[in-house]
Amino acid sequence: MCGRYTLAAPDPAAIRDRFGIGASVDVRRRYNIAPGDDVLAVTTSREGAPRGELLRWGLVPSWADGPDTGLKMINARVETAAQRPAFRRAFERFRCLIVADGFYEWRRTSTGPKQPFHITRDDGGPFAFAGLWSIWHGDGDQTLRTCSILTTDANPAVAALHDRMPVILSPEHEAPWLDTATPARELDAILAGLPAARTALSEVGFAVNDARYDGPECLAPPVPTAQTSLF
Repeated sequence: MCGRYTLAAPDPAAIRDRFGIGASVDVRRRYNIAPGDDVLAVTTSREGAPRGELLRWGLVPSWADGPDTGLKMINARVETAAQRPAFRRAFERFRCLIVADGFYEWRRTSTGPKQPFHITRDDGGPFAFAGLWSIWHGDGDQTLRTCSILTTDANPAVAALHDRMPVILSPEHEAPWLDTATPARELDAILAGLPAARTALSEVGFAVNDARYDGPECLAPPVPTAQTSLF
């Protein structure tokens, strides 16, 4: 499951350089990216050249009757995406990188609300989720470009929070993932995901629980619970 993530790196120019997306697409600091938002992605042109663009998070297949299906398909399971009708064509022909630097997951508590965690690479650097994208055509000239994030079994560092996690690509696997000529037999290794040894978790406060809030307090440490002394 991936339902909220971040791209909070302070230097947009570094993000542009890291992913080679140029200056044509807006790069903003985001602390609480939610389904239905426009997200920074790297797709490819007809000639296979990488390009940066904004896609709406929640894939709408090209054959869908309308755009409302998108919020039901923010994630695609890596085990079944190549077979499911909603994702099969995208898995074969429309793969993308979804640029991020962390994602959120929640741990159940015995009392009170779930405790949110921010999960990153151990070096804290930006990375790419393995993504799928699609173009939906509506009436007239209406078009909608959307995406979904692939998920896999959680690694041992994340498994205590949830049994699934987004597929975080190794930098050397980003170009092969975009390249639809990459042999299918190589995709298992590409989509293996982030190992536990390269995963870092930190508790954050409850600001992130409000999907409408997209400010730096989402990454602030939790506020200690006040304790009253009996003596």
